[in-house]
Amino acid sequence: MGIARSHLSLILAAAAVLCSCAGRTALPAESPAAVKGSTGEGSSGATVAPAPIVLNGGAPVSMDYLAYDAVRDRVWIPAGNTGNVDVYDVKVGRLVPIGGFDTNTVKGRDGKDRIVGPSSVSLGNGFAYIGNRAGFKVCAVRADTLVKSGCIALPSSPDGTAYIGTTQEVWVTTPRDHSISILDVAKADEPKLAGRLELDGAEGYAVDTTRGLFYTNLEESDRTVVIDVKTRKIVKTWKPNCGEAGPRGLALDVERRHLFVACASGSVRTLDAANDGELLGDVMAGDGLDNIDYLPAQHLIYAAAGRAGTLAVIEDAASGALKSVSTSPSVDGGRVVVVDSAGSAYIADSKGGRLVVVKP
Repeated sequence: MGIARSHLSLILAAAAVLCSCAGRTALPAESPAAVKGSTGEGSSGATVAPAPIVLNGGAPVSMDYLAYDAVRDRVWIPAGNTGNVDVYDVKVGRLVPIGGFDTNTVKGRDGKDRIVGPSSVSLGNGFAYIGNRAGFKVCAVRADTLVKSGCIALPSSPDGTAYIGTTQEVWVTTPRDHSISILDVAKADEPKLAGRLELDGAEGYAVDTTRGLFYTNLEESDRTVVIDVKTRKIVKTWKPNCGEAGPRGLALDVERRHLFVACASGSVRTLDAANDGELLGDVMAGDGLDNIDYLPAQHLIYAAAGRAGTLAVIEDAASGALKSVSTSPSVDGGRVVVVDSAGSAYIADSKGGRLVVVKP
């Protein structure tokens, strides 16, 4: 599980268009996603938005990998059991559902039935690539008009999806198959299966397009690996020392070559990607971490702690040392976060069927 930040090149279309199996639907002129109310102050001064972004379909809404489109200022929300991918336009406060994605009923780890559907998204080359656990599909959606294009079925259920600009590919972690499925998206709207990389237990990812490197964690063995995207070979293996619960989410400062690893037990660590994964920084962020995100312009890491019910904002120094800037209340179980260009954080509250927003 992880989060992808993509800086895309197309201009925001004047009228966005939705596409479902039945056809296209015009973007509604008004559909405000939140209701105004009084603000609340976090323990270190951060302001929690008075109204969360309530998703379509009603609670609960299963959410995993969120993504932020910095060009269009939109948050992409694969809303699993609803069969929608919801897109939140930050500038106008509008939530737009893209419907028609497959759903399926499966047995959960607790033996109970649960509905699965779209669960991950990665942005690149003018498209969003949506991983769907129902039917094991990855589908391309135009990032400007929100129109669905081609889909491809994978041999196994997708987890994270990562656009690799270096090779015009999408790498999809498929942990049940102990592999990464590699899709060719040179023709952006028609993903094609192009290869398979055997890898046991891939969890989280970060991409260095400048150097052509893909980072992921091996959760069960407490390892972080570096893969050359052109040769598809592991070139480095590091030990973040996250302990028995293992490493989860990853984020990367490409310029400084600082790789941030979220340990499920509560700490965020800086590994020196330029110096064989040397530990540069370590700070506690709260119990129950998963996906984290990074705001390069301010060198800030955002980490949502699901068990603690908090959001930690952490500053990365030039040396790689980490310092906690603020800790704010978020929501119990909220362990997935994505941040927009203004520094507002969006935290998945699957039980409540909403995104909790924490503003800087």
